[in-house]
Amino acid sequence: MKYKLFFIVLMLGQCYCFGQTKREVEYKISPSELPQGIETLLSPFTEDAKRIRYYQEIDGDKKSYEAKFKKGRLRYSVEFDESGSLEDVEFIIRETDIPNESWLNIVRYLEQNFLKFTVKKIQQQYPVENKAPSKTLTEAFQNLILPYINYEFIVSAKKQKGYEQFEILFNSDGQFLSMRKSISSKYNHVLY
Repeated sequence: MKYKLFFIVLMLGQCYCFGQTKREVEYKISPSELPQGIETLLSPFTEDAKRIRYYQEIDGDKKSYEAKFKKGRLRYSVEFDESGSLEDVEFIIRETDIPNESWLNIVRYLEQNFLKFTVKKIQQQYPVENKAPSKTLTEAFQNLILPYINYEFIVSAKKQKGYEQFEILFNSDGQFLSMRKSISSKYNHVLY
């Protein structure tokens, strides 16, 4: 009986750990493989975009679609759910693009939670949040700093057992929202 309880607790702990890990895989697809309506929604915003590519992402049980392109000097990523509904718009930014107080809050969080860290990538994120998808797209392409935006950080950080990669989400004030361990897709061929 004692061993059964130990085994159950051990299995639940492993399930919790795997639930916190991002194992995302992207596959390049053609525009014809996208759910209906995605190209129509994006077309006014991608007229002068370069290098437009479409991907299907699989992250555990979640399946989504993503359009990636360069417009002006920014690299955009527009994500849709499996049915073709807009989820969020992201683009890569630098630390100087984040308001000072928000940046200080983010750095404070990272310093308190990791022995060492290196910021690999920062993205400014515009989630849909009960708005019309076209309004979210318009606000994102105008690069507006709004109270509902998020900052997504990809961080290589050292904890007790060495370096790991994390995806950490902060709100516009630099307050922590969520974190999950991220396994780089370039290592997928090694994992079983």
